[in-house]
Amino acid sequence: MTHLSRSKKLAMSGAAAVLMLTAACGGGSDTESESTDSSSSDETTEDASSTETATTYTVGDYSAEGSYQTPGGTQSVEVELSLEADGTITAVTVTPQADGGNSEQFQTKFAGGIADEVVGTKIDDLDVSKVSGSSLTSGGFNAAVDEIKAEAAA
Repeated sequence: MTHLSRSKKLAMSGAAAVLMLTAACGGGSDTESESTDSSSSDETTEDASSTETATTYTVGDYSAEGSYQTPGGTQSVEVELSLEADGTITAVTVTPQADGGNSEQFQTKFAGGIADEVVGTKIDDLDVSKVSGSSLTSGGFNAAVDEIKAEAAA
């Protein structure tokens, strides 16, 4: 009886796999037809989102300090950005402001890797969460970027 039970389980697993594959294949063709059918609305959506997020910025260099909490207390970093009118970041520098210890090590690693992550990206698209193993420093970086965005918005 145990052997039948295993056979039934295998058969049921196989049937479930076939159903999932069938659903996935069917979903793919629906998605293709939806994207074909909605191509004009996609263009409209893109145009609408372009006007919504088409914030223009004053070209220039900006700096701000951002703070964040660590187990050792409040830390901060100095962020300098160069922006184009469309919000594209052309240069970034993060200057560690840590008091020492682990925060200083993490901020230094973050500062060394941030340019590779954000240069060429639009400031409106930034959402830095972790760079070079440092996740807390990004909180200070993001706070400084928010301040820069507000200052640079034309």
